[in-house]
Amino acid sequence: MAESMKGLKRSHRCGELSIANENETVTVMGWVQKSRNKGGIIFVDLRDRSGLLQLIFEEKECGSEYFAKAEKLRSEFVIAVVGQVKKRAGNVNANLATGEIEVIAKEIRILSESETPPFPIEENSKTKEDLRLKYRYLDLRRPDIQKNIMLRSKVATIVRQFLAEEGFLEIETPMLTKSTPEGARDYLVPSRVHPGNFYALPQSPQLFKQLLMCSGYDRYFQIVKCFRDEDLRADRQPEFTQIDMELSFVDVEDVIDVNERLLQKLFKETINVDVELPIQRMTWQEAMDRFGSDKPDLRFGMELKDVSEVVKDCEFVVFKSALENGGSVRGINANGQGAMPRKKIDALVEFAKGYGAKGLAYLAINEDGTYKSSFAKFMKEEELTALVEAMEGKPGDLLLFAADKNKVVWDVLGALRVEIANQLGLLDKNVYKFLWVTEFPLLEYSEEEGRYTAMHHPFTMPMEEDLDFIDTEPGKVRAKAYDIVLNGTEIGGGSVRIFQNHVQEKMFEALGFSKEDAYDRFGFLLNAFKYGVPPHAGLAYGFDRLVMLMAKEDSIRDVIAFPKIKDASCLMTQAPDVVEESQLEELSIAVSIKKEQEE
Repeated sequence: MAESMKGLKRSHRCGELSIANENETVTVMGWVQKSRNKGGIIFVDLRDRSGLLQLIFEEKECGSEYFAKAEKLRSEFVIAVVGQVKKRAGNVNANLATGEIEVIAKEIRILSESETPPFPIEENSKTKEDLRLKYRYLDLRRPDIQKNIMLRSKVATIVRQFLAEEGFLEIETPMLTKSTPEGARDYLVPSRVHPGNFYALPQSPQLFKQLLMCSGYDRYFQIVKCFRDEDLRADRQPEFTQIDMELSFVDVEDVIDVNERLLQKLFKETINVDVELPIQRMTWQEAMDRFGSDKPDLRFGMELKDVSEVVKDCEFVVFKSALENGGSVRGINANGQGAMPRKKIDALVEFAKGYGAKGLAYLAINEDGTYKSSFAKFMKEEELTALVEAMEGKPGDLLLFAADKNKVVWDVLGALRVEIANQLGLLDKNVYKFLWVTEFPLLEYSEEEGRYTAMHHPFTMPMEEDLDFIDTEPGKVRAKAYDIVLNGTEIGGGSVRIFQNHVQEKMFEALGFSKEDAYDRFGFLLNAFKYGVPPHAGLAYGFDRLVMLMAKEDSIRDVIAFPKIKDASCLMTQAPDVVEESQLEELSIAVSIKKEQEE
């Protein structure tokens, strides 16, 4: 029978007690982690979000009534205990913050009993994630998950404090907005009052924060939920959180300055990591050429080398045809991996195919300086020697090459270097390597749509010196855009925004929008721009990704209280679900479910 806590008030959380509290009478409350009856003495580990505390029940100390209650205790019972803090009579537990002490119980109340949980409540759980997410309210009791959620809270608090001190105002923007289908797919919300019309949930507060700059608020920020109806990965969710900001009367340097200082404060005060300023910078072009990625991981080397010039006259048809078709030949040197078994090399070839490669050419340098290669027989000895030299190859190294259009080569080798580094244990989660990637292309050509699309969004400012190319060579135009990258993950991105009408019109033309199209989609913003708009710029962090890296986790699901799984469903609540017919009628909606055709 559950008891009331009437008359009792918790004096400390479990993990707050130490030897400094010796001989104090305290009241603690929490969940039973485990209970061990040693005959005449009962040891109970009590758990709350602050940690574990050992309780001792002896009949002579607490009396027969309370001792009898203690005998009933099982895992996950919720109890309140009054007792005295004592130095441990047995061995000190060095693995526990409260390992020097124990509480000699005088009184116990069982506030709530528990059934046997479907899995143990413990750190580093081996239980399958699907089961843990089904019972997420139990999974959230695990100490490692609780540490992550508390870290997330601390990060949010420090961000708010820092930005407030820097003159930012926290302003909320709407959740029910207009659909502007330029980018990922929107989540739509039907309107009951306007039958047949829909709101969209925001993919970001982009347009509203620009309007706030037009309205003179100067510095805005928000920790805000955003929504994208897209396929999920380990670091994506259908609903996610951004740390969003926008600043007026600034340029690139101002945004980078305030964000570098924010990151420095954040990492020092939460996980005691020193971020050295200034953070390294690299242009998009340099990042692609050296690492095959616009979010390069700098914790290890294995940089790409362009060997197109070295192999341009060779007879190896794979290299030859790539160069004839305007592509390139590039390679990476997996130092010391020359003895990698053929089976493992074949697995790397298959991995590369997943990123668009038709294959992968390899050359292993034996310890005696001879070669084992998939293509050496098609090249002259002096060509091979020149290639190995260009790759800085030494005996014992493995050289891997991709030959194709630049985009394919970058994608393949960029992913391959990370995969090999992962296999070799080079991705140390205790090392934090930050990088600003700047000067992104303003536009990228979409074969699917047969037009240029904005690499970031249609309001990104082109670099002034490239403006002349926007009509003639749109692919050449660089943007005043910048991403902040950490350990190969983009944690934030932003840009200086277009604030001059003639530049915005040029941008829409380059994207293939007529003036009517542009006003139909973004009229409220373009109209606001007629009434005096300040130069402005902004940045948004993926809050979930940032905390994931700080917590050294592999998935953002481990730092979100109630995440969805890969098909965007919630195993705990069973959302999404069907609704009553009457609800659909109110919304003037008829549901037509497409049945999969039988083959």
